[in-house]
Amino acid sequence: MLTKYPHLRQDFAASLVVFLVALPLCVGVAVASGVPAELGLVTGIVGGIVTGLMRGSSLQVSGPAAGLTVLVFEAVNEFGLPALGVIVLAAGLIQLVMGALRLGRWFRAISVSVVEGMLAGIGLVIIAGQLYSAAGLEAPASGPDKILGLPGAVVDALGSTTALTSLTVGAGTIAVLVLWKKLPSKAQTVPGALAAVLLATLVTQVFGLSVATVEVNGL
Repeated sequence: MLTKYPHLRQDFAASLVVFLVALPLCVGVAVASGVPAELGLVTGIVGGIVTGLMRGSSLQVSGPAAGLTVLVFEAVNEFGLPALGVIVLAAGLIQLVMGALRLGRWFRAISVSVVEGMLAGIGLVIIAGQLYSAAGLEAPASGPDKILGLPGAVVDALGSTTALTSLTVGAGTIAVLVLWKKLPSKAQTVPGALAAVLLATLVTQVFGLSVATVEVNGL
């Protein structure tokens, strides 16, 4: 079997690492997008199978896309969760049609600064929104309100023991993600994102910390 598939061992190891990285990311992106966590897992599984059966491309993106979080969040807020599947299907069909018509070349006319500015803006809104979640506070609906409401959120967090505990756990998770890259290569076999989630969960359970947890309603 190894003769027929000479790269099977490397491909299996690579797929395992991708799975371990994508698992917490799918849940995180789903929660940040305002949809149930289990939908993130289902989307990751279906997307992985479908893209795995398709031919590869240097421009193909098949992992969890945090940059789309703001767009999905707004779509769910405006049209509701049941309409999200129809919106995603319509967007996919439009992309297939544009690809068949070879319209991708026209996107070269878009300035790189426009794309970078859009991604920076999306990242700023995501960070602002997740700061509320890290403190266990309810985030405002719109992007500008999330940013403008941060001073008030800081005041609320400083007056709440639960919020400070949640922020400490969140800061510890970020520290694990940053410092994990400095560990020996053997330790980095376990993806930093997965290690951060597991360690934060373990600390929360062992010390009985009162923090908000991911709610799974569909299972």
